[in-house]
Amino acid sequence: MRPGFRWDSADAFLFDIDGTLLNSGDAVHYFAFRNAIGNVLGIEASIEGVPVHGNTDVGILRAVLQRAGLNDAAIDTHLPRIVEQMCSEVQQNREQLNPQLCPSIPELISYLQGHGKLLGAASGNLETVGWLKLEKAGIRPVFAFGSFSFPRESRAEIFQHGIDVARLRLGEHATVTVVGDTPSDIEAARFVGVPVIAIATGIYSFAQLQACGPDACFACGTDLLAFAG
Repeated sequence: MRPGFRWDSADAFLFDIDGTLLNSGDAVHYFAFRNAIGNVLGIEASIEGVPVHGNTDVGILRAVLQRAGLNDAAIDTHLPRIVEQMCSEVQQNREQLNPQLCPSIPELISYLQGHGKLLGAASGNLETVGWLKLEKAGIRPVFAFGSFSFPRESRAEIFQHGIDVARLRLGEHATVTVVGDTPSDIEAARFVGVPVIAIATGIYSFAQLQACGPDACFACGTDLLAFAG
């Protein structure tokens, strides 16, 4: 932790989902991208080769469709239907979702709730997809609100919306901290001017995250709790 930073001192915490709260042991979300694009546009498209970790669903869709030759105006025209198709497919296949909670997440959530903190989800997932993952993982009820991809496209937009919602609930001077697992989370939190805690439970190592200069960096939620209080 940077000197003087108390990781649990904020009034509200915004949690990324994938790689931070949970990791998915299924391909439901993955196949929804391909199938939705195929259903709406009639083209074969794959997200292979497109950066997904730290990206947003809309950002991924835009990159895939640009690679397929569509310009931004055409992409913006088709996005609402593609998003609708993706959400519908994940909803239909919700029983196949297999999210696996990252270490000590229930204990971390319980600790923060016990200290009166407001918890929000702030994820690059589409809203329906994000809530379904949290629901299947058994932790949706602990999040008072969420900020997701579409119409927001960048992580900074998603985080800023989450901050705005938290301050509407708690007051304009409420302090907010982001918890994420990618360099993109750290960069976006810096952009919107709030502290960020990085936990190495996604694809990025502790060393990789620490090199990005978060306010605090931990291997997992278990280590986070060891520095509580």
